[in-house]
Amino acid sequence: MIKKIAWETFKNTGDINTYLELKQIENIEDKIEKKDIAIHKENMEEKLIENRNIEKNL
Repeated sequence: MIKKIAWETFKNTGDINTYLELKQIENIEDKIEKKDIAIHKENMEEKLIENRNIEKNL
């Protein structure tokens, strides 16, 4: 939502600061997405290890 507002403001005003703010928001979103992916991968690896340990005990 913020990204859309910033982009629309930039298109209407041509204000470079608005564009730079838009780029900052995009960078933050990318970092959040990468962190979410890393956390998900870590959780999946932990579950895989747990499953392997359970299988060994059977």
